[in-house]
Amino acid sequence: MVSETLSSEDHDRVTAAIRDAEEKTAGEIYCVVARSSDSYFFPAALMLALAMLAVGLVVAFLIEYWWYELRIPVFIAAQLLAFACALLVLRLFPRLCIWLVPRRLKYRQAHANAVKQFLARNVHLTTARTGVLLFVSLAERYAEVVADAGINQKVSQETWDGVVSQLIDGARANRPADGFVTAIATVGALLCEHFPVSADDINELDDHLVEI
Repeated sequence: MVSETLSSEDHDRVTAAIRDAEEKTAGEIYCVVARSSDSYFFPAALMLALAMLAVGLVVAFLIEYWWYELRIPVFIAAQLLAFACALLVLRLFPRLCIWLVPRRLKYRQAHANAVKQFLARNVHLTTARTGVLLFVSLAERYAEVVADAGINQKVSQETWDGVVSQLIDGARANRPADGFVTAIATVGALLCEHFPVSADDINELDDHLVEI
């Protein structure tokens, strides 16, 4: 779905878009893109264990049905060996993990990461509570806007959903930087409408795209 890294040109474009937007507003825009919001190794291992247990029960029933004699210790050892091999494959090819976990779990992890970034990057500490985080987690195909109280109470959820769609459209087209630039322009216009720039305005957050 996405390239491994964003180019330096992509970073420059996003930085320029943030600066252009913030020239007209007292609000602050911060952008974060994550390769993935979790390794998902342990959830994937659990899903594999449950699947192999279910398959093992079916195999045991068929063995009994066909009157094939197989000692229980041998059967258990075969299951344990198969599970160990499956875990080794997950360790060697970690990208497989995300395909083995439910979408709901992936979205929950990505949402938790968005909130974590909002707090860790101090987006919630702007003077007028006007910080807006634009967050994309590529592996989960997830995007979110986390807005501080000052601006969030003035903008409807439907409007934020539109910004999320812009971020997702860019990532889906394998051009996440385009999605950020478009979303930044939209958020900048919203911030300008409610919090126009003042003569004593200062830049409270760094103007760049963070990759994690």
